[in-house]
Amino acid sequence: MQRTRIVIMGAAGRDFHNYIVVYRDDAHVEVVAFTAAQISGIAGRTYPPSLAGPHYPKGIPIVEEAALEAICRDQQVDQVVFAYSDLPHIEVMHRASRVLAGGADFLLLGPQRTMLKSHLPVIAVSAVRTGCGKSQTARWLSRLLCDKGLRVAVVRHPMPYGDLEREAVQRFASRADLDAADCTVEEREEYEPHLACGNTVYAGVDYARILKLAEGEADIILWDGGNNDFPFIRPDLHIVLVDPLRPGHEISYHPGETVLRMADVVVLAKSDVAAAEDLQRTAANVRRINPDAALVQAASPISLEGKFELQGRRVLVVEDGPTTTHGGMAYGAGYVAAKRAGAHIIDPRPYAAPEIAEVYAQYPHIGPILPAMGYSHQQLQALRQTLERAEVDAIVCATPIDLAALIPISKPVIRARYEFAEAGGASLSAIIERFVAGLAKG
Repeated sequence: MQRTRIVIMGAAGRDFHNYIVVYRDDAHVEVVAFTAAQISGIAGRTYPPSLAGPHYPKGIPIVEEAALEAICRDQQVDQVVFAYSDLPHIEVMHRASRVLAGGADFLLLGPQRTMLKSHLPVIAVSAVRTGCGKSQTARWLSRLLCDKGLRVAVVRHPMPYGDLEREAVQRFASRADLDAADCTVEEREEYEPHLACGNTVYAGVDYARILKLAEGEADIILWDGGNNDFPFIRPDLHIVLVDPLRPGHEISYHPGETVLRMADVVVLAKSDVAAAEDLQRTAANVRRINPDAALVQAASPISLEGKFELQGRRVLVVEDGPTTTHGGMAYGAGYVAAKRAGAHIIDPRPYAAPEIAEVYAQYPHIGPILPAMGYSHQQLQALRQTLERAEVDAIVCATPIDLAALIPISKPVIRARYEFAEAGGASLSAIIERFVAGLAKG
């Protein structure tokens, strides 16, 4: 039997999910490789036989995306499946052009083919770009649902950056669970705030098994999405955030535009800090391409912990990593908070350890802030070295984790916190009230 030879282009998330749901048990195809992009250090591994299934006793190699053309040529590839998120539409087509020029088909798998069905009600939180505010929205929703007596299982978009076999099914109920799993900074940024709210978080690689575990411990599933991807689990209520600080991005990024077109509710986030004309432009785009969605506004109020006086002080600002790398933001909430407090913000670049300098070289749009990079122990130590070298009076840290509890920092650390808040007009809480009332009637 002639098997269709496939490469899956990914970033350690959607790629593995698509493989398990669509290709693992299909004897008519052979997945010859995964390619890896966006996340440092995730290539050079093997997708293990225990996850790859009986057709792949040696597993499947994971290689750098730069080798795509050579793999297609040497392995006589028939199809290349694109399976990662938060790229401009034109960049997706550049990758398609590389594939087509090499003689293979270029595929995108859609939601209907890849979403799992839960027997519990599902609310999904997605966004049109990384850094729109999904995490704080999901936390706010979890508290609202818990207040109504519902047991909430937070199922998080995957971040399996380590031992894939060990990370197949993960359940986090405490910081000790994060330590035991050797979670990266990027994983902790998503999981720690949920744990602080009392939520249990489920994640990993095999989402059919993950969903089954979560369903056994909950009344409702809350999907906390990653980047601007669409959900892995079919939602009964799909909430999508747009970012008026980046007007136009809601219709120019993949798969963010798809997500926006799927939305039941669109949240116009950061309405407290966006310019009026940018709010209007973003809202007009939403109404044009998804006129049936409910449109609500939300704010992201920022606060600084403690009483350390920042006026006139030299500070280094640490921001959420993905938001300021492939998310494309020059800065985030920490920079805004430090400026409001009158601090003198110091550019970290002169103090950057080599691994951090590489990040600045890869993402030249980053402003005078330090992304909280920690995809490996080496990168985390490079982050610490950069902080220690910096000639500043204090660190303003806007990453959602307690960075000072993770690595020793000799300088004062002031945490910047930002949460979801409704901002007048149509109410998201009223929409949730109606949704929960409908569950009770059902």
